[in-house]
Amino acid sequence: MTAPPLASFQYSLLDFGAGRKLEQFGPVILDRYSPSAEGFNVAAPKIWPQAVAKYVRKNETEGDWLDADRLPENWQIAAGPLKFRLKTTKFGHLGLFPEQFENWKWLQQTCQTSSQPLKVLNLFAYTGGSSLACALGNAEVAHVDAAANVVKWARNNAELSELSEAPIRWIAEDARKFVKREIKRGNTYDGVILDPPTYGHGSKGEVWRIGKHLPLLLEQLNELMHGSPKLVLLTCHSPGYEDDTLKAMLAEHFPSIRPQQIKAGPLTIADKKGRQLPSGYFARYEEVGKTLGDRS
Repeated sequence: MTAPPLASFQYSLLDFGAGRKLEQFGPVILDRYSPSAEGFNVAAPKIWPQAVAKYVRKNETEGDWLDADRLPENWQIAAGPLKFRLKTTKFGHLGLFPEQFENWKWLQQTCQTSSQPLKVLNLFAYTGGSSLACALGNAEVAHVDAAANVVKWARNNAELSELSEAPIRWIAEDARKFVKREIKRGNTYDGVILDPPTYGHGSKGEVWRIGKHLPLLLEQLNELMHGSPKLVLLTCHSPGYEDDTLKAMLAEHFPSIRPQQIKAGPLTIADKKGRQLPSGYFARYEEVGKTLGDRS
């Protein structure tokens, strides 16, 4: 059955500037810290008092929510037929990254229009937006994140989205360890999605450093797809990993992909006045005009 497209999203960027952004998630308006909004002027200062709560950083990784008692414990928003449960965290995150919405639309369409169901690996998969978009497109998905509580959150989003019976494997494991094991098991995939952090730690003390570990991981992913990927999406929010860099990395580590087949650019979100808030970078590849059996 063909799922409806991800045509709507219950999220709006109302304004941004001076290192902050004013956003609406469903019925809730929030004022959050945003380093990418530095250097911009606030465009609509009169609407900022509409914020129900404000997130203020107290160090490099954590902060506090002011007026948090005015917020619900959790709430839901929709992206087309997908549903997401949101809640505040000490990191300022809420449970999804709105700048990924255009990628979710692309993933659903790419998977849905494939001549045969794709088998997709989603690494650093967070609360499941990309995994659910692929599942909407009839793909089989392995959803991998090192944080067990985040994987549980993603699984709950699948239930809210009526995708609990979709062919998604929910895996709480270090991404690099999982990929190595899949290679040893002889498992293969048609596509891969990854949104790696700058640095991080797995549940068993595994250390991730993007500069040190991403190139080898991409090389292993190429092996996992038998050197013939059908879908690749790489997004980054790390300094030094802009669109040209991501495009070059895909071209280097996936030799079957020609540079002209890779689309790359900035991840942005438009506010109500059409201004674009920088939100990272992406590079992606979609195989066109071949069937799964054609590996030429």
